[in-house]
Amino acid sequence: MSAAPAAAGAPPRRVVICGGGVVGACTAYFLSTHASSPTVPTLIERCAPACAASGKAGGFLALDWCDSTPGLSALARASYALHRRLAADLGGAAAYGFRPVHTLSVCVPSVPKPASPHPLLPAWVNPSASAAPPRELGTPDTTAQVHPGLFTKAVLAASGAEVVIGEVERVVVRDGRAAGVAVRGRDGVVEADAVVLTLGPWSGRLEVVSEVFDVSGLKAHSIVLRPPEPEKITPHCLFLSYQPEPGAKMLDPEVYPRPTGEVYICGMTKDENPPDDPATITGEPDSIAMLHKIAGRVSSQLKKEEGAEVVVEQACYLPCTTDGLPVIGEMPGVKGCYVATGHSCWGILNGPATGAALAELILDGKAKTVDLAPFSPARFLRRSRRGA
Repeated sequence: MSAAPAAAGAPPRRVVICGGGVVGACTAYFLSTHASSPTVPTLIERCAPACAASGKAGGFLALDWCDSTPGLSALARASYALHRRLAADLGGAAAYGFRPVHTLSVCVPSVPKPASPHPLLPAWVNPSASAAPPRELGTPDTTAQVHPGLFTKAVLAASGAEVVIGEVERVVVRDGRAAGVAVRGRDGVVEADAVVLTLGPWSGRLEVVSEVFDVSGLKAHSIVLRPPEPEKITPHCLFLSYQPEPGAKMLDPEVYPRPTGEVYICGMTKDENPPDDPATITGEPDSIAMLHKIAGRVSSQLKKEEGAEVVVEQACYLPCTTDGLPVIGEMPGVKGCYVATGHSCWGILNGPATGAALAELILDGKAKTVDLAPFSPARFLRRSRRGA
């Protein structure tokens, strides 16, 4: 893992990425495919690539759903375009289920009542699942999907990065510059000219991050079902509104059919810090049970009692920041240490543009894919210990 250090003024030649989720994988890919300074990094991951949220997310992509926030809009639009390019370059349809989709908003009644089919509603959805006419939220031109775990692994494999399994304990800083990382149970330091922290909600466990900003976890539950007649499931993603009973809190579950015939259903979130080891994360029985109840209301094809097979029941932690924006850029006060976290529910969508912009920042000194100024970690300096 060691090599000759970069010459003064030259792009970093030894890059270590900490975290094997979608953002780390995309950063590795765009570092290794950089036009003028291709750099194959080392990636250190505690469990396995895509073992946390990047393997358990929905994989929904939207062109313009972030347009109400200008900086985020630019990131999302650039990333949506990159997803299409990557799908063409990497055979995304076959490799990781990339496909355009129809997207609908559906209000599910608390008490099902007989209803006539609506022309917008796909045939596999029970007519009684819609309390009002469904609304179109996206077309195949503006919404798409990937299988997030397969996407992350495909991009990482295409990068050629060396993957090392280990837990990063700290960033080693010498003379105000990142010089490598210390890995639990390993002697010495993994030397580097640049260190990239893409550890999702675990990024805040490192002092170099926690001194500047906070990253919290949002626990999200999901189930994956295999319908008895998967050929009947069309590419329609559903964003639901559901009140379990009068006066109860409104829920916003989501339903994503996949090209494999499986159907992913998610929702039921709570603020909670993740455990140390991603491999120990399990879903809460009440939340999983509610997702099954909702799935059965939406479609008889998704009802366990009518033959739907349970593929997996799971939970993951989405990384969130105090101002709701991701953090992407060089850490203030530590040259050569970069961070990308806090993407919340849009990590899979925004992974490519984040990785491309970080690779440019590291190798060219400036991001071209998207303006990273709105996401700079320096925005937190006024209230951080390092800022003080």
